[in-house]
Amino acid sequence: MSYSIKVNDQPFDAEPRPGQCLRTYLRERGWFGVKKGCDAGDCGACTVHVDGDPVHSCLYPAVRAEGRSVTTVEGLARPDGELHPVQQKFLEAQGFQCGFCTAGFLMTTAALEQERGSAHDDGKLDDLPRAFKGNLCRCTGYRAVEDAVRGVRHIERPCAGEAVGKSLGAPAGPQIVTGTARYTFDVEVPGLLHMKLLRSPHPHARILAVDTSDALRVPGVRAVLTHEDAPATLYSSARHERPTEDPDDTRVLDDTVRYVGQRVAAVVADSEQAAEEGCRRIEVTYEQLPYVTEPEDAMRDGAPVIHAGKGPEARIARVENNVAGEVHGEIGSVADGFAEAAVVYEDTFRTQRVQHASLETHGCVAYFEPKDDGTGERLTVRSSTQTPFLTRRALCALYGLPEGEVRVVAGRVGGGFGGKQEMLTEDIVTLAALKLRRPVKLEYTRAEQFYGATTRHPFTIAIKAGARADGTLTALQMRVVSNTGAYGNHGPAVMFHSVGESFAVYRAPHKKVDAYSVYTNGVPAGAFRGYGLGQVTFAVESAMDELARQLDMDPLAFREKNIIGPGDRMITPIGEEEDLHIASYGLAQCLGIVRRAIAEDTSDEDVPPGWLTGQGTAMAMIATTPPGGHYADATVGLLADGTYDIAVGTAEFGNGTTTVHKQITAGALNTTVDRLAIRQSDTDVVRHDTGAFGSAGTVVAGKAVMLAAESLAGRLRTLAARHTGVARHLCTLGAEAVDCAGRTITLKELYEAAHATGAQSEITADGHWGGTPRSVAFNAQWFKVAVDPDTGEMKILRSVHAADAGKVMNPLQCRGQIEGGVAQALGATLFETVRLDEHGKVTTAAFRRYRLPQYADVPRTEVHFMETTDAIGPLGAKSMSESPFNPVAPAFANALRDATGVRVTETPMTRDRVWLAMDQRAGR
Repeated sequence: MSYSIKVNDQPFDAEPRPGQCLRTYLRERGWFGVKKGCDAGDCGACTVHVDGDPVHSCLYPAVRAEGRSVTTVEGLARPDGELHPVQQKFLEAQGFQCGFCTAGFLMTTAALEQERGSAHDDGKLDDLPRAFKGNLCRCTGYRAVEDAVRGVRHIERPCAGEAVGKSLGAPAGPQIVTGTARYTFDVEVPGLLHMKLLRSPHPHARILAVDTSDALRVPGVRAVLTHEDAPATLYSSARHERPTEDPDDTRVLDDTVRYVGQRVAAVVADSEQAAEEGCRRIEVTYEQLPYVTEPEDAMRDGAPVIHAGKGPEARIARVENNVAGEVHGEIGSVADGFAEAAVVYEDTFRTQRVQHASLETHGCVAYFEPKDDGTGERLTVRSSTQTPFLTRRALCALYGLPEGEVRVVAGRVGGGFGGKQEMLTEDIVTLAALKLRRPVKLEYTRAEQFYGATTRHPFTIAIKAGARADGTLTALQMRVVSNTGAYGNHGPAVMFHSVGESFAVYRAPHKKVDAYSVYTNGVPAGAFRGYGLGQVTFAVESAMDELARQLDMDPLAFREKNIIGPGDRMITPIGEEEDLHIASYGLAQCLGIVRRAIAEDTSDEDVPPGWLTGQGTAMAMIATTPPGGHYADATVGLLADGTYDIAVGTAEFGNGTTTVHKQITAGALNTTVDRLAIRQSDTDVVRHDTGAFGSAGTVVAGKAVMLAAESLAGRLRTLAARHTGVARHLCTLGAEAVDCAGRTITLKELYEAAHATGAQSEITADGHWGGTPRSVAFNAQWFKVAVDPDTGEMKILRSVHAADAGKVMNPLQCRGQIEGGVAQALGATLFETVRLDEHGKVTTAAFRRYRLPQYADVPRTEVHFMETTDAIGPLGAKSMSESPFNPVAPAFANALRDATGVRVTETPMTRDRVWLAMDQRAGR
């Protein structure tokens, strides 16, 4: 068969493989702007034009493109480099965050723009929910996408030294809109081998034998790895600065499997197809073991012991009762507190498993590079990770390698949300690379993300709260059970964090908590946006509303009476964290924004007759940095051309830290961001960085960058003063030169002078921040909703979010983080759930079965920033990546309660669940 195709006006004649889709054909020819998000036609990240028509290339057979012209996102711009109008609009609106989905939105929009006014124009551009029903975005909340399509310009270009506080666009924006930003697998590695994993069909079983002989006979299979090839070392897949925060309960490949989907063997082959066939031919003999899928059952005496035989070195709280971690504490006497109360509310709240659903799946590629000194090779692991430095540390410990022998680097990461604060692929890919001395790649499928990665922890919270007749809280008590799944990665830490700020934000003389992180034979849970606070806040904020109702008191006034204030100590039953302070206070302002929204609201004017309306509020507090140490090093240096270089370890995945780090540096050096280059998320760049999690990108890594930049500014003034003979205090640093009392020395000249006099150390500076002391950030969410009592259909009439982020470094990006957090939380509140059957097998392993929020599902949230300046954060800033998620579910539940009289105590609050609750209340 002869085959010809044009891609972006370039001819290709290589025949596709039998059954090959257009997406893989294009990527194999270097068109990396075509992304893999689902391989099922659900997400739209792979959208290209075939003869001008948009298609999902993951579903489109490459053979059908024969004789046709294909345009990818790289081909939208003109040959002279001028951007397509749609690309320009997305750039100026910053219609993206991580950018992994952006090519799909660009290609869909460009095709619809081309149709406008033609006979094929069916009005989709005027109906964006319909236009984008085939495109998913996990980061933005879609407002940014809408603004881009409508041509709304947001980005600013400030003068030298004035970047902080302005809405600068992301430095990678031009690469994102042209498809040239390089994510994990957007590289060509010669001689690459491909890995596929055989996974367990059983929830709990002992592996008695593995026959790999048939698999090794498959043409192209190079190796089959089993537990006999893996180190016996126990570790945790969770990444923390202090590894002792997590139980060491995991092996690279284990001879006991503890959930359906656990990896059993790895096949490495010349192609993915050969590796998959190799997996199919492996024969495993299992001895099935008793299993348990519910945490309360797992804690009972006589339940199957999931990690039997593991000793104290694994740091599991109670192996025999499947308790990974627990905490108990009481302040005062809750019995006395409830005796003093005029009203008491008591109920049990439940939250479900939720998938992170970052569009770029987990994966990495490991290969060998020559050492700089020519003495051999060292291993490089390119990974979709939030923690390159901690991953290197873990790999070196696991395989006994010096840190100088391993480099871990993250390209641009296509979404994280905590899910990539894990080592889920790097360990086994490194095992294969070391064994074969060949490059090896493992890229999860979308289905594997559901049953082979991690989820948000499901929680059960039994809460009891009491208050006096005047609304003063007397007691707050909770019993919290968190389901950590088969492994304890993040389990105890999430459990501990969940009962911290959620307790501390309210003053009450009597508080008690009993909390457990429990093993079950299900897919492991892990770090997820909010890190346990969202689950417990759902219960606490619902209980506060119910107490207010019992007292016939305004819920806002009830909160205002009981919340902590400036200067208050943050006390919880598990103790007081001495390094945690209220270094700025915007909570009262947040509640004031909500009060104003309620007073001015007219959103129910268009509600259909017979529908019920209601409004609800919730609030949350979160520490701006994780406890126990979160470290960052940064280096800022002057380059030969008079520009600067920033080196910092934290990863960029749409969190906006790259932009903020440039803004901080530009302010300190009185320059513009276009004169700053940045190197990041690479263990070769700086000494150390704990990682891009816990909202630490600005308040930890950003502070390290600030300290380095401020130090360099001082050094440059000193050097200029010495060079010119002018007093240092008369030397002013400018964008391209230093003005020394009227005498100008350019930065290029200053660089040359430093090298000529051996003063190279004066044109570079380091910064370090250890993550302590820490401050707190506050958020409040308000919803106005309408509910059809006959069907349970719900509509959000208005969404308002108040955020205390301290000094807002970049309003555009911070607003995007909040909108994305609210949208993701609404998904968890309304319909997202990872379902398991009675054997613990995931049954929702695809987007179309899981139900992510689409464009039509997400309201436009009004975002308000409080006027505060933090005494700890860099330039007064606080974190604002995780916290917007936390108050959303209880605010929605409180609005439903106000509208219907029904208190929904379980998420997701699906339409049928709400209707049944109303039906039961009505006695029908």
